[in-house]
Formats: sequence, C-alpha cells, structure tokens
Amino acid sequence: MNCLYKLAGSAGLVLLLSGCAALSGDGGFSAAAGISEQRTGVSASVAGRLPRNQDDARALAAVIGKKLEQPLAADDAVQIALLNNRGLQASYWSLGVAEADLVQAGRLQNPVLDFKRSHGGGEVGIERTLTFNLIGLITAPMASRIEGRRFEQTKLLAANEALKVAADTRRAWVDAVAAAQIADYARQVEASAQAGAELAGRMRKAGNWSALDLAREQAYHAQALADAVHAQKAAVAAREKLTRLLGLSGEQAASYRLPDHLPDLPAAPRELADVEQTAVNERLDIQAARLDTEQTASTLGLTRTTRFINVLDLGAVRNSEGGVKTRGYELSLEIPLFDWGSARVARAEATYMQSVNLLAQAAVDARSEARESYADYRASYDLARHYRDNVVPLRKQISDQTLLRYNGMLMSVFELLADAREQATAVSGYIGALKDYWTAQANLEAALGGRLPSNKGVQP
Repeated sequence: MNCLYKLAGSAGLVLLLSGCAALSGDGGFSAAAGISEQRTGVSASVAGRLPRNQDDARALAAVIGKKLEQPLAADDAVQIALLNNRGLQASYWSLGVAEADLVQAGRLQNPVLDFKRSHGGGEVGIERTLTFNLIGLITAPMASRIEGRRFEQTKLLAANEALKVAADTRRAWVDAVAAAQIADYARQVEASAQAGAELAGRMRKAGNWSALDLAREQAYHAQALADAVHAQKAAVAAREKLTRLLGLSGEQAASYRLPDHLPDLPAAPRELADVEQTAVNERLDIQAARLDTEQTASTLGLTRTTRFINVLDLGAVRNSEGGVKTRGYELSLEIPLFDWGSARVARAEATYMQSVNLLAQAAVDARSEARESYADYRASYDLARHYRDNVVPLRKQISDQTLLRYNGMLMSVFELLADAREQATAVSGYIGALKDYWTAQANLEAALGGRLPSNKGVQP
C-alpha cells in the first residue's frame, strides 16, 4: 500500500517537473534559418525572427526596398525570396507545430479527479478518486525522444524547403536575365532585318535585285519580327516567375530592375571529388529521411513495449460514509483478452521497413542526381567556353572579312546580309549556352545540398 502511494507521489513529481518544459518563443525558426544561411550564404531572417506584426513587416519592407534600389543581383534575389516568399514562411510555421508537439510529449497527462456524493437513509456518502496514467509515466522518456526526433526532422525539412526556394530563385534569376538579354538582342536583329528588307526593296526598284532576293530578305525580316515577339513573351514569363518567388507585388513587382546581361563565364569549372558521397552526407532531405527511420524505429520499440498493456491507471481513493472514513487505491488494467497487440506491432514493423526502403531510395536518387548534375555542369561549361572561344570569335572574324570584301566590291549586299544572320545565330547560341551553364551550376548546388566552395568571380 505504501509503495503505491509512493509511486503516485513520484508520478505527481514527474508531472510537476514535466510542466517546466517551455516553448522556445520562435518555434525553432532560428535554428532552421541558421542552417539555410550556412548553405545559401545569405541571411534568411530580419532581426532573427519570423514577421509577426506591423513593425516586423515595416522592417522587412525596408530591407527589400534597399535591395531593389540597384539592379537585382542573384544573391540579393535569393535573400529577398528567403525573407518574403509566403509559401516558405508557411513552411517555417510548421516548426511551431512540431515544437508544440515536442513540449506536449514532455508533459504527462493531467491526473483525473473523480468526485461522487450520494445520500440515503439519513446518511451521506462521499467518494474521491485521484487517478494517474502509469503507462504515460513509464513511456514518457521514449515518447519525448520520438517527438524530439520528429522536431529535428521538421527543422531539417523546413531548412531544406528554404534551400529549394533559394535554388528555384537562382534558376529563375538566370532565366529572367537571359530572357531579357535574348529579347534585347532579338530586337536588335529585327531592326537590322528591317533595314535589310528596306534596302532590298530599293534595290529591287532599281532593278539590281531579283524578286527572289527581295522575298528572301522580307521573309527574314518577318521571321525576325516573330522571333522578337516570342523572345519578349518569354522574357515577361521569366520575370513573372522570378517575381512570384520573390513574393513581390504592386509597385515593387513592376519597378525592380535586372542586370543587362548574365555574368561572364568563369576561367575554369569547379573540380569536385566524390560528388555522390557529398550529396549523401550533406543533403538535408537525406538527413531528414534518416531521422524519420530512427523515429520509426523508436515508435516500433514503444509499440512492442505496450503491446500487452496499453492502459494502466493508478488512483488514490478516499471515501466518507456514515461518519466512517476509508482510504485505499484503485488500479485500472486493460486485459489483453481479445487484442494481444499483434496487429499494432505488425503495423509498426511494416511502417519501419517502409521507412528503411524510402531512405535507401532517397540515397540512390541523391547519388544519381549528383552524378547527372555534375556531368551537366561540366558539359555546359565546355559548350559555353566553345561558343566564347571558338564560335563567336570565328563568326566575328568572318564578319570582318566579309565587310572588307564588300567594301572592296568583291561581295554583294546579299552575302553581307546573309553573314549578319549567321552572326546573330552564333551570338544567340552563346547567350543560351551561358544561361545553361549558370542553370547547371544552380542545379548542381541543389543536388549537393548547398553552394559550391566559393571562388572569386564564379558565382553569379
């Protein structure tokens, strides 16, 4: 009897101590933001917290406004997205939910007080029972560890979502700058084609050109005009995609500026060793999947522990009836008569094996994505360098020689215009190859779980 009261007293002490567990105040945001800042190289918060009120909103608007005063660089675009993308902010708030579950797991269930009063025959009976959940007391440490892993997993997933937004923003910035550059060059080509078509019309009237030559130049101008319209449409779409990721609207969405052209190709590509192992070690989604497997294993252990006894309550009883007071205890025990817990254990085991295989598949995917991204990165660099060092210089050399021959009356106007078309194709090809390179670098960073080691002049 005394042992039971001591156990009840111990349960009350644990309840008192567990009540001391408190919420952090930021829901774990600072930890998740720190991870994303380390891997993206830019700040993910203003004053180290999520926006909660008008003062926070004004501070955020001031930071964004300052960055929009100049043409928007890639890193500034990423920072604005990390600060202002509302979908990402919603993901951060999931940390608050996970932290609340963690704190709740550290607090035992409240005791239950039953009070009963009855009377009859001139006598009054009073019954009081204070009941504690012993199963909750016994399994509280394991439940806390499970929720602790779940919180860590949620923190990693929130940080990984920030990395995804950062990578998407960097790719969108490359697309938007390249699309605007291509659209600008397409307008220049169209203007040149229009001049060529007008010249062809005058030469046709003078009898120096055939109808076929005139039709050829007019067709080229018509196609150049269509290409310019398509390029402008693509530029608008790319800019709007970037704007959505930045979370901008109104005047800010309409007025922010982008650089006139993409960064130049670096002197050399990155030489990375063992990209597969880097991806497996560094990617946050792999780390989150690993924690999920550990958490599922703990849940399996808890299920096995409580497979036979899932309800065990201990209560202290005190009764008063007819002036006679009695004390005692009450024990509620679930009897495993029909359900021996085998179904719960089988379900937990199946869930665990599912988690193990999902982790293994995630590792396989990460290795493959790392190999593919690195191969694409190197090939994109080689192609862009080929355009820069060979195709464009050769086209310029040919154009210079063509112009000299035309000035020496050794070449016709038609041949001069044809050469201009071929040079425009080469320049457009180089812009596209440069865009593919910077996009491939962003894809490689995403596949490896963070930015590549910094080299001066390499990051866009």
